[in-house]
Amino acid sequence: MALVPFDDRDGQIWFDGALVPWREAKLHVLSHGLHYASAVFEGERAYAGEIFRLRAHTERLLASARLLGFEIPWTAEQIDAACRQVVAANGLVDAYVRPIAWRGTEQLSVSAQQTRIHLAIATWAWPNLFGDNRMKGVRLDLANWKRPHPETAPTASKAAGLYMIGTLAKHAAEAAGFEDALMLDWRGQVAEATGANVFFVMNGALHTPTPDCFLDGITRRSVMALARRRQMEVVERAILPAEMARATEVFLAGTAAEVTPVRRIGSLEFTPGQVTGTLLRDFEQLVRTAPAEVERTAPI
Repeated sequence: MALVPFDDRDGQIWFDGALVPWREAKLHVLSHGLHYASAVFEGERAYAGEIFRLRAHTERLLASARLLGFEIPWTAEQIDAACRQVVAANGLVDAYVRPIAWRGTEQLSVSAQQTRIHLAIATWAWPNLFGDNRMKGVRLDLANWKRPHPETAPTASKAAGLYMIGTLAKHAAEAAGFEDALMLDWRGQVAEATGANVFFVMNGALHTPTPDCFLDGITRRSVMALARRRQMEVVERAILPAEMARATEVFLAGTAAEVTPVRRIGSLEFTPGQVTGTLLRDFEQLVRTAPAEVERTAPI
């Protein structure tokens, strides 16, 4: 199946305050965001016409920009409205939504205090990240690249530059016949997959790494809230790679991955089971719940 280039599609993109034709949403090659990774973004999903946890995503976008030293010149309310506008303008009901903010062309050096801050929001139809492999469980290789110490990078932000090692790790995993990679952190503890958080079922409880050097995902927190509603014990802690053999089930959680079972990590084999299936179904029900109810029952 031929890929459709992302610069040659029909539709509309919200760009610095207005909808523009998809093919005209361009930036200059000397934009600071391209050269120095001074860009932050979000990944969101619309279900049945409603963007799941929209305000939480918008607030994280604004917070990520501040961690990179700039303010996005639109309010949370304006960004929320723009996200909804672009989904409607493209005639989509179930969709992926990608806001991105970056520094412009006014300065091209490490110092970029005078650059203009831009914001664009695109949306397109994008099924689950793992497609047909999702329900039988995906296979994760063990990445060579590690999540960095929080004193070496703004690890609490969804910054574009932090995904470079994710791309390297995922490409290596795909070359080895896996769908994704599991990344450790600088200490050698389990961190996350290249774009999703990871959960382990151990002795009936749900264990997940403490997000002290990677994103505390919005889907992650939603799944934890669903588990607690089911009276499951949820444990956030440091997890060593040797402990993974104790797990009876493993799954990923993220906007693109949603809830995806894992059937293999390196040489370890797992069978998607009841806990994963229950939380997957609960999440699928949650994302199609009225937004006000979502905010009430799945707090940040």
